[in-house]
Amino acid sequence: AAAAAHTFFVANPGHQEMRQNLEYYQAMAGVREDDFTDLEAKPHLTEFRLGVRFYTEEQPAAAILHLEKALEEYFVADTECRALCEGPYDYEGYNYLEYNADLFQAITDHYMQVLSCKQGCVTELASQPGREKPLEDFLPSHFNYLQFAYYNNGNYEKAIECAKTYLLFFPNDEVMNQNLAYYTAVLGENLAGPIQPREEIQAYRQRSLMEKELLFFSYDVFGIPFVDPDTWTPEEVIPKRLREKQKVERETAARISEEIGNLMKEIETLVEEKAKESADMSKFIREGGPLVYEGASVTMNSKTLNGSQRVVVDGVLSAEECRELQRLTNAAASAGDGYRGKTSPHTPSETFYGVTVLKALKLGQEGKVPLQSAYLYYNVTEKVRHMMESYFRLEVPLHFSYSHLVCRTAIDEKQEGRSDNSHEVHVDNCILNAEALVCVKEPPAYTFRDYSAILYLNGDFEGGAFYFTELDAKTETAEVQPQCGRAVGFSSGSENPHGVKAVTKGQRCAIALWFTLDPRHSERERVQADDLVKMLFGAEEGDLLRETETEPLAAVAVGKDEL
Repeated sequence: AAAAAHTFFVANPGHQEMRQNLEYYQAMAGVREDDFTDLEAKPHLTEFRLGVRFYTEEQPAAAILHLEKALEEYFVADTECRALCEGPYDYEGYNYLEYNADLFQAITDHYMQVLSCKQGCVTELASQPGREKPLEDFLPSHFNYLQFAYYNNGNYEKAIECAKTYLLFFPNDEVMNQNLAYYTAVLGENLAGPIQPREEIQAYRQRSLMEKELLFFSYDVFGIPFVDPDTWTPEEVIPKRLREKQKVERETAARISEEIGNLMKEIETLVEEKAKESADMSKFIREGGPLVYEGASVTMNSKTLNGSQRVVVDGVLSAEECRELQRLTNAAASAGDGYRGKTSPHTPSETFYGVTVLKALKLGQEGKVPLQSAYLYYNVTEKVRHMMESYFRLEVPLHFSYSHLVCRTAIDEKQEGRSDNSHEVHVDNCILNAEALVCVKEPPAYTFRDYSAILYLNGDFEGGAFYFTELDAKTETAEVQPQCGRAVGFSSGSENPHGVKAVTKGQRCAIALWFTLDPRHSERERVQADDLVKMLFGAEEGDLLRETETEPLAAVAVGKDEL
């Protein structure tokens, strides 16, 4: 877990939740510093970064060691990358049955594709996780660092060799030519003259230029596009017509870039205007439907919670039902669910006890927990689902994405000086970047989640309040104190960042529920739980389940007596 988190964080250094996860792992007993490894690290890039670091710290001997190793690993990676380019033709959008090139055209297409892929290894090997652009002139830059490191280490022969190697790529570089002249003067022309650029680099450059000539020729004659990954390519390699075309394209790109910049300014202005209107948007949100269950009542709505698509409902459970479900959690954990005694994944200052609906039903079937308690748990989750559908006036049914009953227990000896939360501020279906005030809806976030709910089973503990914030994860907009039978429901998007304050004493138990409007992301365990309920409780309950899918309001009238 530490290695996976570190690998993700290397590529996404602005990800606040992953930073918090890493801090948590670092505080765990038994986790060592060398557990935090980058699982996607490229050896040549690792060695290069080390070499540059020692270079900037004025440790030339160490810099030379790592930069030479980086070159060695670079050519290993280059050989592998180029080998992987050898393969069947990628039709790139063609249906292969519709591809009707003759033999010579097919050979040309395939060969050019392989050559273009091999040239692309320059970009592949210079790309770093989390960086949009590859390192420019990556291979030549090794020799720029090396020539000066060797000079500082007193090795003029190697300094000259590396300077001449760099000049293979940039023969008109004024600074490098001056360095070479200085090294030659110190060493003497008779000793410096015979020193040649490195043979493997000469061969690399010659091969690359031959490939470029073929690729530019196919671009010019056959119209097969090629984007040169290098800046050092001599102008004479590029056909004259292409040089003129590229000049026009660069001018066009500059003009388009300027136009895009102007357009972005206009968009920013529009966004600011829309933001000013956002306060009035709540009237367009469809919420405030009936709760459909007797005894349940809305105690806070979006307006009182200072947001949108938010609700707090009391009276969802009776005191006895709360106690029964709380006993179920601890009984299920003791029976071996796997949660018992585990430190919370969100803080080292609390432990986690929990059970899913399917696990509870299976434990009930095995006689390890009261079966009726497991069935109550199942029905309560259905009850909350129907309430959410009705209150938020949804036109399509909600499907369970994930649900579990979980208790967080404060570890008494770890409360002194505690500054973290029970669960830091986050958003349920996107990755929150509080510093940038954005929430990116992409994996590994659960992007398919649409609504969330928490049903509390108790309030006899200290701390543990649920709270909403702005996108900055700091400005608190509303706080909800847990108590038996109280449910908090809200939409899962960026409009509702939320967290849980530290549980500093006692045990806090709740049923956490996430829903999706997309049946393709319906929780597989829930389908198994539905089938198990039909088997355990007979056709009557099975019929009830089918009714609730098509007519929620009618089904509620039957279902409430069971709860």
